[in-house]
Amino acid sequence: MGQLSDVLQPDELARIKNLQVMAKQVVEGVITGMHRSPHKGFSVEFAQHRQYTHGDEIRRLDWKVFGKTDRLYVREYEEETNLRATVLLDMSGSMGYAGEGRKSKFEYAVRLTACLAYLLLQQRDSIGLVTFDTKMRRHIPPRSSTAHLRVLLDELAKSKTGGESDPGRVFHHLVPQLKRRGLVIIMSDAFGDVKQLVSALAHFRSARHEVLFLHILDPDEVEFPFEHWTRFESLEQKDVFRMVDPASFREAYLAKVAEFRDELKQGCARHRVDLEPMLTNQPFADALARFLARRQAV
Repeated sequence: MGQLSDVLQPDELARIKNLQVMAKQVVEGVITGMHRSPHKGFSVEFAQHRQYTHGDEIRRLDWKVFGKTDRLYVREYEEETNLRATVLLDMSGSMGYAGEGRKSKFEYAVRLTACLAYLLLQQRDSIGLVTFDTKMRRHIPPRSSTAHLRVLLDELAKSKTGGESDPGRVFHHLVPQLKRRGLVIIMSDAFGDVKQLVSALAHFRSARHEVLFLHILDPDEVEFPFEHWTRFESLEQKDVFRMVDPASFREAYLAKVAEFRDELKQGCARHRVDLEPMLTNQPFADALARFLARRQAV
């Protein structure tokens, strides 16, 4: 992957490029003027070098680099008051499901992640990535340098779905590793123990992170449109399948799905987590645009 154009089409990029990802709560690591910070001052950390141009402050020159290269370079810093966002990307087997003619839930989530990474880095904010199934698979800490987008895209390209999912346990384990409070963006179908998941969301909130939950489902999982005898295969356990007459349990299935979604909705509302259902038959750039516009309007 490596390039944004490998993930987003020009028309999709055009639809999202003027959007902003705003922090609605007081979080650590937010840039002056866009987000609110609990700190009156800020510290800085080194981000990257760039070549000196007329008008740059002399005190920012890196004389060690000059001694090695005989060229003038300026040290650029990222304000530690920038927003620090972390995307938690579910790569369990169930995320590999794709209805006929549609992208899989995981592909949909990957594109949403690329959109958010592009937007946040354009804002000079920082973004990190955690991939998980039953445990955390990869943790890339937030950065705001221009080269960081390629790091994230390369990781997304390598990530594959498979295995079972346990988001609640993974999230509980992750909370202490996020040293500074910021924005946590979850992309998952949330299949698993909902009570444990809601408990983990409460854990994030008690650590004073702001949490966005993009709940990604395929329309098949919500509408159950199957009419004839169908072979249902497990995406999380090899060689597990069942032949089913859909009519025999459609009503019970739809009731269970409604109960599951309602329990997640109520849990998120209780802990002030911003939940956004997303179906994979919706163009992801449009769905993200509507969600971010709604957040700005509230």
